[in-house]
Amino acid sequence: MRFVTWLLTYAAGLAVAAWLLDGIRFDGPANGQAEVQDKIVPLFVVALILGLVSTFIEPVIKLISLPFIILTLGFLLLVINALMLLLTARLADAFDLGFHVEGFWNALIGAIIVTIVGWGVRTALPARD
Repeated sequence: MRFVTWLLTYAAGLAVAAWLLDGIRFDGPANGQAEVQDKIVPLFVVALILGLVSTFIEPVIKLISLPFIILTLGFLLLVINALMLLLTARLADAFDLGFHVEGFWNALIGAIIVTIVGWGVRTALPARD
């Protein structure tokens, strides 16, 4: 159940970021039932990739850059999150999933959106005992 929650959290964040930003998109139809049918599987696969990148690669990068994170009062974490989203887009492109992030600024804003939506989804879900 925890895995499903984790996957849904990332998928919701990516969906909202793709919906709000022109620079983050999935290939395929732009509206209607066809959009949902064509983009649902790539959305969950990209969410899985982002989750794996955040689980295995991001902690190493944060540990290596810890002195700079402290020096910048944590603002470097925003850059790291944006780079993880760009890495996810590169990996999704390698697997031909049709997920694109155009430029660093879109990645930065997208990473903020994914974080906020993820927080909101986790807050809305019932507490685990």
